[in-house]
Amino acid sequence: MKKPFSEVIKANIGDAHAMGQQPITFFRQVLALCSYPELLNDSTFPEDAKSRARRILQSCGGNSMGSYTASQGINSVRQDVARYIERRDGGVPCDPDDIYLTTGASDGIVTMLKLLVCGEGATRAGVMISIPQYPLYSAALAELGAVQINYYLNEQKCWSMDISELQRALDEARRHCNPRALCIINPGNPTGQVQSRQCIEDVIRFAANERLLLMADEVYQDNVYAEGCQFHSFKKVLFEMGPEYSDTVELVSFHSTSKCYMGECGFRGGYMEIINMDDEVKAQLTKLVSVRLCPPVPGQALMDLVVNPPQPGEPSHDTFIKERTATLSALAEKAKLTEQVLNTIQGISCNPVQGAMYSFPRITIPEKAVQEAMDKGQEPDMFYCMKMLEETGICLVPGSGFGQADGTYHFRMTIFPNRRKTKNPLKKPPPDS
Repeated sequence: MKKPFSEVIKANIGDAHAMGQQPITFFRQVLALCSYPELLNDSTFPEDAKSRARRILQSCGGNSMGSYTASQGINSVRQDVARYIERRDGGVPCDPDDIYLTTGASDGIVTMLKLLVCGEGATRAGVMISIPQYPLYSAALAELGAVQINYYLNEQKCWSMDISELQRALDEARRHCNPRALCIINPGNPTGQVQSRQCIEDVIRFAANERLLLMADEVYQDNVYAEGCQFHSFKKVLFEMGPEYSDTVELVSFHSTSKCYMGECGFRGGYMEIINMDDEVKAQLTKLVSVRLCPPVPGQALMDLVVNPPQPGEPSHDTFIKERTATLSALAEKAKLTEQVLNTIQGISCNPVQGAMYSFPRITIPEKAVQEAMDKGQEPDMFYCMKMLEETGICLVPGSGFGQADGTYHFRMTIFPNRRKTKNPLKKPPPDS
């Protein structure tokens, strides 16, 4: 059947490279050298890439990325991650022993949920997650038999968090489960918001008062675009609030190689940092991660490069900065353009895309369309997205897949499509765009 479009625009998934984002040259050079050390004799590779590859290989058994590593990850990589966190957070100390390398951030998140889940009936563990949410959380909680506690982000205030809403959700949940953790995604997925420092302080106080473990999903920490917005790590804010909080609040934060300017989803690299965890519980966590033997070694190597990129004066530094800046600038431009274009369309309203890689606009669906969707056994926004795909070739994800306030409809759209496609998806752009 002939379609009114020449290609499908895959705006449904945060897979940067699949949508044309280019890898960072230095990262791929070092990984190539590590994978095939014979290339260390090749004069076309810069010396800083070679020295980095040698350092990584020396940390591997038999000088090979094909060997197992320690379950917690390569020690030298964890040391580099700790130094990166200290630089990022203005000197707040970080102990490499608190760092666990993971198979992407997802692996760390699921591991922590496994550690938390216990009890039956009214004593079952409950975990607070934002609505809209990233479906990893709801799927993992369902698989583990834990209770999902929904708290709603405020769409009218650019998807901000509201402490009164957290309190409402917690008080209701305590009637039927044992709430143990509060999950935050910042910058947000699917909503693209960047939480303010004041909001983070309020959340930390709430967690302290209610004795909740904080799980901070910070994989988009380099993806901040909106004027006046800034990424604040939960750890840095926690320690700046003083010992009353920094000595007591349990915090686990997550980062990944899959997003930001890297976009290296397929390498499955990541880490989590554990703060204020009881030593006996930490011992159980180490046992738990040892079951999977070790994270993928290429992902560990890539994580090391992300936290310890080329330094000023090294041969690869200028190219690295140029590529990193170009990627983040292009994403910032697309974030602004996506918001602007969506808000010109009748029946669609979109909050500013402050960060991350997605917009989550609200859509108005006519009553007749809602009824037709119901007749087909579909959610109205799923019906909308299927119509969008059939008529324009744009592939989106319905808001019902992430959760949304009753009576509202949304879709999630990545900001990856190039500018020409975003402006005019029905007209095929020239090959070089």
